[in-house]
Amino acid sequence: MNEASNKSNHSHGEIEQGNILYVITLSCVAAVGGFLFGYDSGVINGTIPALQTAFKSTNVGTGFNVASILLGCVFGALLAGTCANRFGRKPTMIVTAVAFMLSAIGSGIANTSEFFVAARILGGLAVGAASVISPAYIAEIAPKHIRGGLGSLQQLAIVLGIFAAFLTNYLIAHSAGNAINTWLLGFAAWRWMFWMEAVPSIVFFIGAILIPESPRHLVAKGYHERAKSIFLKTRGGNVHLLVEQVKETLKTNKQPSFKDLIHDKSKRIHSIVWIGIVLSIFQQFVGINVVIYYGAYLWEAAGFTEAQALQTNLLSGAVNVSATIVAILLIDKVGRKPLLAAGSIGMFVNLAILTVIFSLADMDKDGNLMLTSNQAIVGLTVINLFVFFFGVSWGPVVWVLLGEMFPNRIRAAALSVGAAAQWLANFVITLTFPPMLAVLGLSGSYAIYTLFALISLIFVLIWIRETKGKQLEEMQL
Repeated sequence: MNEASNKSNHSHGEIEQGNILYVITLSCVAAVGGFLFGYDSGVINGTIPALQTAFKSTNVGTGFNVASILLGCVFGALLAGTCANRFGRKPTMIVTAVAFMLSAIGSGIANTSEFFVAARILGGLAVGAASVISPAYIAEIAPKHIRGGLGSLQQLAIVLGIFAAFLTNYLIAHSAGNAINTWLLGFAAWRWMFWMEAVPSIVFFIGAILIPESPRHLVAKGYHERAKSIFLKTRGGNVHLLVEQVKETLKTNKQPSFKDLIHDKSKRIHSIVWIGIVLSIFQQFVGINVVIYYGAYLWEAAGFTEAQALQTNLLSGAVNVSATIVAILLIDKVGRKPLLAAGSIGMFVNLAILTVIFSLADMDKDGNLMLTSNQAIVGLTVINLFVFFFGVSWGPVVWVLLGEMFPNRIRAAALSVGAAAQWLANFVITLTFPPMLAVLGLSGSYAIYTLFALISLIFVLIWIRETKGKQLEEMQL
């Protein structure tokens, strides 16, 4: 019996000894979808005044121009789960890359607000799909002992994409004088800010063609030998045993669908799906994307020049990247739940301080916020500490959990619903910020985000289950 046990343990260990470099390469290719996700989300930041001028839009119209991408994100996330289950993770990524490219071109050539919104919604479909398919693919090809770190590559790619968008916006605006001025080949600078996204879109398209299909999807489709071949490259060891484990978790030959999210007897949505939905909503309701989408707008409202505001965005982007790298180093050692809890505490404290700073600041005759030099320094420090705490916790950890917390059979569908809820929450936060800023001011707006940060801590402590070190086949409803 001891010999059998040792043999079983040895086999289990072998499963985790695949070609790590190959797995990292596949994960990086999938994460390019996250980079495009981040770039597409961040590029709007430096173009808002130019879009207002170009399309002569009101505050409400500007809010919709910014938030329109998020409508596409909701539907893209929902469609991605169905497409990933029916056609595969790889084909879905290829189509997503094409949508990113078309959106980048369309946003740049738009001459009307309606055309621009249509192009941004197409980009939103791509972003929503990437938010589902990239973490699902990475979770399904990664060994469990590095799955958290590799899953965090998705968030690292997102923040690198955001940073790249901020940097590109700054360099183009600096070269042209501002975003509305003509630049290369006589086109307005803001148009080039969108067109630059076509380059990583092509990279993602080529990479998606070259990578293999997810082995767990292949098992679900009955292509067991192809799945074994890929498991051998990514895991090594007893791949026959691993295929059998995956088959056992699928249990039926029925095509996976959204109906699997509902309990057969109670006819209610499984609790783990609700946890994923609420987790996604809290990631947005702490207000992180107000900083990302309206960073330049926010700091100009606080008295900064356009150039200073764009430089501040670069600083926040660099902090976000650094925090995500820290998260990659910690997530498989510390675990998912402790990082989320620590992040909630850090965000709550810094948002509360920021709320106080904004409430104490004076207003000019036009109603714009006026910060003293000391208030500006403290405000910048605190908001970047907020970005750091988000970047080391809720930013990457939510995507890791969504990629691994659901059982094999419902993973793609549940991840789609969770991501769709996240984008819907993102849409609400993004669309409501300009009117909230007008009615409540920065202090009132940030007080609301502070409250959600506190509630998120309570949610984590009560409802989140640790997934560190567990096989995907161990996840239960």
